[in-house]
Amino acid sequence: MNMISPKQDQNVVLVVGPTASGKSALALDIAKKQPSVIINADSAQVYRDLTILSARPTEEEMEGIDHRLFGYIDGMEACSAARWASDAKTAIAAAHDRDLLPILVGGTGLYVRTLLEGIAPIPEIQPQIRQEIREMERLEAYHSLQQMDPLSAERLHATDTTRIQRALEVVRSTGKPLDHWHKHKTGGIGGRITLHPLILLPPREWLYERCDRRFDEMIERGAREEVEQLLVRDIPANLPVMRAIGVAEIAAWIAGDIDQADAVEQAQTATRRYAKRQYTWFRNQSPTEWGRLETVDNINSDHIFDIILRN
Repeated sequence: MNMISPKQDQNVVLVVGPTASGKSALALDIAKKQPSVIINADSAQVYRDLTILSARPTEEEMEGIDHRLFGYIDGMEACSAARWASDAKTAIAAAHDRDLLPILVGGTGLYVRTLLEGIAPIPEIQPQIRQEIREMERLEAYHSLQQMDPLSAERLHATDTTRIQRALEVVRSTGKPLDHWHKHKTGGIGGRITLHPLILLPPREWLYERCDRRFDEMIERGAREEVEQLLVRDIPANLPVMRAIGVAEIAAWIAGDIDQADAVEQAQTATRRYAKRQYTWFRNQSPTEWGRLETVDNINSDHIFDIILRN
C-alpha cells in the first residue's frame, strides 16, 4: 500500500456512485490508511434537518475521522451546486494546508461537475422574460426552444419542463444559447488538482435490495420523528429538504392519508428509481478514464486504495 503527500501534488480522492452503494464505508476505509478529511458531496446530506433520511453518517460511524460539509446547512435554506462547490474548495484547501488527503464522497453528480469544471457565467435572467416563459404551455415552450436553441431542444425530452424553461430563459434573456455559456465555465479546480476518482457501480439487484433494507432501518431509527420535526418548522414545500425522498411519503403517513406500509413501499420505490438515475448518470456522464468498481465480492481495501492512487 502506497502513501502520498496530498499537499505536494494537490491530491484529491473522489468516491461517487448511486445511493446505498457503499461510498461512505469505502471513504472511511481509505481515511484509515492515509491521514484524511472526508468531504460530503451529497446534496441531501448537507442539511442539518436530514440526519436519518439522508443516511448521513453518525458520530459513531465517523470513527473519529474528520468529516466536513455534513449537516451544515439549515433546512430553511436552499443549497446550490455553486455554493457547495465554493465550500468544498475551502475544505479541500484547508485539508491540503494540513497535508491531509481530501476524500470527496457522495452521489450528486452536478455538485462534483460544478466543482471540477466550474460554472457557466450566465447573466441574471430578466424577471419579465422568466414570468412569460413560466406562463407558457409546455409544448409551446418546447417549440419555441426548437426555434431559438435547437441544440438544447434536441438534447432535452419534450416533457422535461424545468430544463426546457431554463434553456429558453437563457437564450431569450441573453441572446445566446446554453451551449455558448457552458463552453465558458469558470472557477473549476479540475486542472489544479491531481484527482483520483472511483465510481461504485455494484450489481443493480444488490443495490436495490440495499435501498429497501436501508429505508426499513431508517424507519426503525426514527425517520417518522425526523419528518414530524420538519413539519413543525413549517418549512416551505418547495425547498430541497422537503423534497428529499421519504419526506412526502412519511408526511402523508403522519397525516393519516396512507398507512405505514404504503409510506414505506412508496419511499422504497422512489429510492430505487433515484438510485437507477444516479447509476445511469455516473456510468454515462463520467469520464471514461475514471476507475469503476462493479463488484461487491472479495473487495480488498488495500488493493482498492492502490487502484485509486494509480488513477
